[in-house]
Amino acid sequence: MTILDEVVREASRRYMFDAVAVHRIRLKGPADYVTEVDSSVQAYIKGELAKHYPEIQFTGEEDDDQHADFNGLVWALDPVDGTTNLIHHMHHSAIALALLDGGTVIKAMVYQPYLDEMFTAELGKGAFLNGKPIHVSMVADLGTALIGLGTSHKGINRTTAAAQFNMFGKVFENCADIRRSGSASLDLAWVAAGRLDGFLERDVKLWDHAAGRLLVTEAGGVVTDWQGGDLGSAMHTSIVAGNAYVAEHLREVFLQ
Repeated sequence: MTILDEVVREASRRYMFDAVAVHRIRLKGPADYVTEVDSSVQAYIKGELAKHYPEIQFTGEEDDDQHADFNGLVWALDPVDGTTNLIHHMHHSAIALALLDGGTVIKAMVYQPYLDEMFTAELGKGAFLNGKPIHVSMVADLGTALIGLGTSHKGINRTTAAAQFNMFGKVFENCADIRRSGSASLDLAWVAAGRLDGFLERDVKLWDHAAGRLLVTEAGGVVTDWQGGDLGSAMHTSIVAGNAYVAEHLREVFLQ
């Protein structure tokens, strides 16, 4: 087990063994919650990363300073991707950790502690689930594709919800079915593992997409913004992911 494995697994114990902290909640914005679990996990991982990798910068969802210099090495962390799920005791949340170099993700971990599923990837070395190689699906027909959707609190609001759900309705009409899990990093990990054939969301933050996008590309898939551009180190971006066919057709048919 690597140092990163040990750090992430130890941090994840806070998901399941501190039930009181789950319900100590602060509202950051509309439907945007942070619990003491989020803060505790981030503080622990940030401290351990600083101890083992003092030369690498850090940015995280619960960090006051989110202005790292992405010309160099930067850790990007979401301590609880799926906080609303955590609050409601829906066991579908993850720790998402990525290492970026100049805007390129070079290492990724997405850990789902409830199922003990560790998704990992390193640039040029493939993607893995608990040490076993994974690959995106081979679906080449949207009519048989299972598509994950994200409805972030910023991407879906009272002024844009109608247009967004109209587009989601068209996706639903043209694919096998849709899923909305509440965790972008896990949705991307599931695309990498072939459990979902594609994923799209209008407004995703860096710490939500960085780890997952490397998983997808190292598993043979494609990840871009809705216009087909590279995500780089954008703090906020749209995202579409899948195998080459699914990603291209979602973008061409629904996202332009």
